[in-house]
Amino acid sequence: MQFTIASAVSLPLLCCLSGVEARSYTSILSVPNGLPFGEWGQMEFCPTGYAKGFSLKVHPYMGPFADDTSLNAIRLHCSDGSTITSLEGVSDRYGTWSSERSCKSGFLNSFSLRVTPPQGIRDDTAADNIMFTCTDGTELEGSGHDWGHYGKWSFSCQGGGICGIQTRVYFALFVGEDRTALNDVKFFCCS
Repeated sequence: MQFTIASAVSLPLLCCLSGVEARSYTSILSVPNGLPFGEWGQMEFCPTGYAKGFSLKVHPYMGPFADDTSLNAIRLHCSDGSTITSLEGVSDRYGTWSSERSCKSGFLNSFSLRVTPPQGIRDDTAADNIMFTCTDGTELEGSGHDWGHYGKWSFSCQGGGICGIQTRVYFALFVGEDRTALNDVKFFCCS
């Protein structure tokens, strides 16, 4: 598969974490195919180092008459041994965590998001899976669903790797409303 490059914002930025010293980041990685529904969760950062791997919280297929949410959360596994997660979709009963996928050497460096666009009266799932590249050139695909399509690749982190995450999640407001859970994600680069 061949993908084209999306966008990144390059800024020397500083973010303050609750209970953690401030962590500066150099750029924000994003892709254009994330959906605009829901709220952005808190930015979360590896206390030190970079993300070397990830795991996904995925809701299994529930059948043709059920409400599927697909990808509910992304957890980054940091080189300092910690794990970080931004806002999670729905609740613990929607999905289970996959095993960790890790770079052989190096760190997570860019990503592409697999998304199902809005389906009208059919069941919407939004984000379904994710792929990352590592600084060593390895490509890692998550264990999400093969629904939807992968979009453009983000830019790559320069002189470091991914060190933080922020997810956009849609929570159903009314009983019977279509749940989509994770709609979009941003990653932060540190040098």
